Amino acid sequence: LRKGQMDLFGYLESCRYRYHLDLADIWNGMLVSTEDEYLFRVRDALDEHGLMLANLCVDGAHIWEDDPAQREANYRSALAHLHAAQVLGARTVRIGAGCRELAWTAAQFDAIVARYREYADRAAEGGYRIGPENHWGAEKVPANMVRLIQAVDHPAFGVLLHVGSWLGDDADEGDALVAPYVMHTHLAWQITEGPLADKMALLRGAGYRGVWGVEH
Repeated sequence: LRKGQMDLFGYLESCRYRYHLDLADIWNGMLVSTEDEYLFRVRDALDEHGLMLANLCVDGAHIWEDDPAQREANYRSALAHLHAAQVLGARTVRIGAGCRELAWTAAQFDAIVARYREYADRAAEGGYRIGPENHWGAEKVPANMVRLIQAVDHPAFGVLLHVGSWLGDDADEGDALVAPYVMHTHLAWQITEGPLADKMALLRGAGYRGVWGVEH
């Protein structure tokens, strides 16, 4: 994508005819627009290739930013991408919580929980699930993620588990702690070349029946 060698439509072509998949993930950096004219073209391409959208992974729409104007801009981006998710038939959507520190303040946490509840209500109506990824900042600490899950307490809220990507004292237990709440996965090279079978067994044992997303 950076080199201009592939666009979103080429990616879908590769998923179907190079890798023989019937599911795809879309990172929002591949979307040219969130306007309906473009989104319906993408949806047509998904349908034409017999592909279901397993996850829409959204950057630049995380909930918390210290600057109120940036928070509002991210909120508008989130709403646009939730609309895109519905048009594209996404099963899951990843939107981050925000905060670059390894812990949320009380005010940050309350604002993040309230916004996720709003998003989860919308996701439930649209037939998909939404949640953060253990991607950066406070989300990478397992205890924080469990606390967030329990506070949002919504059936349409889940976690995109980037397997093994944790920080903090309970990092080694992170996958197991969030396993019951996982809605989607990212499996990196060190996992596929390492404890892949154990990690898959862990998630299956916790009831996971979703997609194995390869992110190299």
